[in-house]
Amino acid sequence: MKLHELKAAEGTRKNRNRVGRGMSSGNGKTSGRGHKGQKARSGGGTRPGFEGGQLPLFQRLPKRGFTNIHRKEFAIVNLDTLNRFEDGTEITPELLLEEGVVSKLKAGIKVLGNGSIEKKLTVKAHKFSASAKEAIEAAGGQIEVI
Repeated sequence: MKLHELKAAEGTRKNRNRVGRGMSSGNGKTSGRGHKGQKARSGGGTRPGFEGGQLPLFQRLPKRGFTNIHRKEFAIVNLDTLNRFEDGTEITPELLLEEGVVSKLKAGIKVLGNGSIEKKLTVKAHKFSASAKEAIEAAGGQIEVI
């Protein structure tokens, strides 16, 4: 088989329906829109969630809380993922990004105390949980808040 011999499987390609091309096409004159009314007009139709004038569901439901627009989202690293590094390694956010431990730095790195750590490491991050701090120092490592 060569590139010029390739063909789409039978029935996978369908011609689009060209509306407004005469009465015999089945979609002539009004182009399948019927007679008059909001949906027949150009630009006609309603916005998503419109319920014909009835108070829409999203407006009927009670509103609770608020969204803090200044919220800081941290990239999370657990202790057990730090075990992949050699003894005495200095762990920085750049190293974590390079190794694929985190996919994005976001507002910074936060180290959490999930799992256990068996290696002596120097960890540089933006935030540490109390249990993570304790575990790293208990393993003989050091922490540094950036």
